[in-house]
Amino acid sequence: MRSVTAIRTAYASAKAELKTQFAIAAQAAPLLNELAALTDTTLAELWNRHEFTNEVLLAAVGGYGRGELYPHSDIDLLILLPDQPSAALLEKLEIFVGELWDIGLEVGHSVRTIADCLNEAERDITVQTALLETRVLVGDEQRFADFMDTVHRHIDPKEFFDAKLIEQQARYAKFQNATYKLEPNIKEAPGGLRDLHLIGWIAASQRLGRDWHALAALGMLTVEENEKLCEAERVLRTYRIALHWRAKRREDRILFDYQNALAKEFDFDDISTAGRITQRASEAFMAEYYLAARIVTQLVPLLVQALRARLFSYIGYETIRIDDDFLIRNDLLEISDLTLFERKPASILALFLHLEQRREARDIAPETLRALWHARNKIDDDFLANEHHRQLFIALFREPRGLTRILRRMNQYGVLGRYIPEFGDIVGRMQHDLFHVYTVDEHTLMVLRNVRRFAVNAFTHEYPLCSRLLEEFERPEVLYLAALFHDIGKGRGGDHSQLGAEITRHWVNQHPLPQDDRDLIVWLVTHHLTMSSVAQKQDVYDPEVIAEFAALVKDQRHLIALYLLTVADIRGTSPKVWNGWKAKLLEDLFKGTVRYLNSQNITAHSWLNDRQDEALRLLRLYGFREDAHQPFWQLLDTVYFLRHDARDIAWHTRVLLGHIDSDKPIVKAKLSESGEGLQVVVYTLDQPDLFAQICSFFERAGYSIFDAHIHTTKHGYALDTFYVYIPDGLGTSYRDLINYVEYELADCIAKKQPLQASNSRRISRQQKHFPVRTHVQIREDERGKFYILSVAAGDRPGLLSTIARILASNRIEIQSAKIMTLGERAEDHFLIKGNVLGDERSRLQIENDLLQALNPTA
Repeated sequence: MRSVTAIRTAYASAKAELKTQFAIAAQAAPLLNELAALTDTTLAELWNRHEFTNEVLLAAVGGYGRGELYPHSDIDLLILLPDQPSAALLEKLEIFVGELWDIGLEVGHSVRTIADCLNEAERDITVQTALLETRVLVGDEQRFADFMDTVHRHIDPKEFFDAKLIEQQARYAKFQNATYKLEPNIKEAPGGLRDLHLIGWIAASQRLGRDWHALAALGMLTVEENEKLCEAERVLRTYRIALHWRAKRREDRILFDYQNALAKEFDFDDISTAGRITQRASEAFMAEYYLAARIVTQLVPLLVQALRARLFSYIGYETIRIDDDFLIRNDLLEISDLTLFERKPASILALFLHLEQRREARDIAPETLRALWHARNKIDDDFLANEHHRQLFIALFREPRGLTRILRRMNQYGVLGRYIPEFGDIVGRMQHDLFHVYTVDEHTLMVLRNVRRFAVNAFTHEYPLCSRLLEEFERPEVLYLAALFHDIGKGRGGDHSQLGAEITRHWVNQHPLPQDDRDLIVWLVTHHLTMSSVAQKQDVYDPEVIAEFAALVKDQRHLIALYLLTVADIRGTSPKVWNGWKAKLLEDLFKGTVRYLNSQNITAHSWLNDRQDEALRLLRLYGFREDAHQPFWQLLDTVYFLRHDARDIAWHTRVLLGHIDSDKPIVKAKLSESGEGLQVVVYTLDQPDLFAQICSFFERAGYSIFDAHIHTTKHGYALDTFYVYIPDGLGTSYRDLINYVEYELADCIAKKQPLQASNSRRISRQQKHFPVRTHVQIREDERGKFYILSVAAGDRPGLLSTIARILASNRIEIQSAKIMTLGERAEDHFLIKGNVLGDERSRLQIENDLLQALNPTA
């Protein structure tokens, strides 16, 4: 009899050998079965050391019970006791369980009698599920067979089916859109292994067997479907095994940390076009995962419906005849003849149009889905050239409801990617820009959903202006098509906006749309990033910025369309990217441009007067007399009034009017009008490193700076305004935060604490594996008065203060700062001036200093 130590050594050695074999062959099923068999043998040996009687059973449950064991999954065991277990038996079992941990097995175990199992199963569906996957390891096999018969008799297949579907819905709600996130959960996300397990559980509850071939033999799967499902399962299993080995723990998320290494392990290579990488190896690796997940999401519903049909009778349900080809039965849309799609390919699009139009149809019937899936190849060049088909497709976009759901279903079943082949090219395409969290196709459908959401009355409270604009927008299908095409040029090795515009122009010219609408759709695809760039990189309160942007949009229809698409696009990237401050910038840019377009003879002077008049009106609301502002305003130049909106001018005047010659720093803060973070004004005698000190303070406090307006009064005082974001979870009220900022920041400035270089090189795990290339450029602005410093880098603590410190050391003054964070990427723009900037060699040296300081690998 071997010792526990010897068993542990043998188990570890055999497991290591299996790992080596997997690295060579990457065969999932043999590894899962052999690892389970190795564990079976090891457990049996440990069990037999204690000479348990046959009436005590050791059984495997869960995935291990299926005979599948992943490298770092729990080993779930059931110890089945006799009805009256003795104290001695329970003591021996405690020793046995302790030995399991001693040899390094990650065990989850339950110790129960048959009555206990049945009682627990009655209360908990997960216990029922586990019992269905039980197999005996050691003990009386007849007793175990009798036990399993008892289990099956106590499980109601109908109730079990309903309960598992509810479980699936809850899981889908938790992992909403997670199938096409860039770090998906290979087990739990829709299209993952858990969906395959679901079919196995339901089939087992009906005693139909767990094998796909067994279900195919029952007519639930065709030969082709069976092959594709088996291949999808192989991919998911193989990736999960490799993920466990790579992470050295139970990890089911395909994190950025592992994607590059896994791609290399499975021999994926970068794909280059004209010397540029158009698809990374990791993207190709992930594309295979997304394809497998898509197959699962396509075929599992067919099996669910087939299993449902074996359990439930629908006799007596109403049938609604739509026309000769379509009907609605049991709330499901059906085709009257399963050969319809083959005979009349136009019915493929008509199916989705009916589903969009008919509220009575909850979904598509399973046999119709199967027929659709097999008829996809009918969408060929002849199909695409058919004018009737083009009319049907455009008709989908003119319906008042259901478009997002329809396009998701068309994408799920491969119809959308076949009708628009270029869309098929972005299906499952990764975006390693670190601010998109979805694949390109999923992001596209999220953007379209966001635009449609503006039209839904239930959501008008979210973005009232957007909802009102869309309600008044003539032919909104223009916006929906622009949303569908806005990123279609991605992955082609160039400017995706220009490439996408070319694709879009060719497509819209083939479809029945007015010429003005065609031109607008192409224009929107071309400029879908422009409004966001202007709002976040330029001063939206500068009349010249407004005038230049107005010259681009030309009229209100273009402006409204671009505004709506921009809001929807930013909201569709990631929850981290959209915030109230960006919403405010976009809205202010929109409103300023509307005003400019409506005023033919507007000038900077009239713009200035209007802004001052509005500021005075706001001051009068606080009881200020007509001339109270004059002592303060006499110290301000025209540039100040052009760079601040009326609300900020009134606020500055109100809080600083009595302190215009203060010998102490004054800091005032208030809740930002965007509803997120604080607006902070700093007023003090100017000093060279003031901006760097303020940035350092905010960074130490954990606040992020959105925007900064830097100004110097005529009598040498700095008048700087900052917009800062306060992270959630600080557990402090805004009133306390305001008090903290006002006192502590003023104290920090008054003490003129010496600046220290930031030693932080900490970057996010995403940037470690997909680093953001640091880019620095200093160029003269268009007016020749200032220089523009542009910095693009991976966001990290101390980034802004590092930039400010280097500028201060070169005696460079910052006039304004635009701080833009896109997920893990920072894009900051500074308007700067300084004598040193006039020399080209000095500018190059400053650029190099910034690159060295900001590059985390330097």
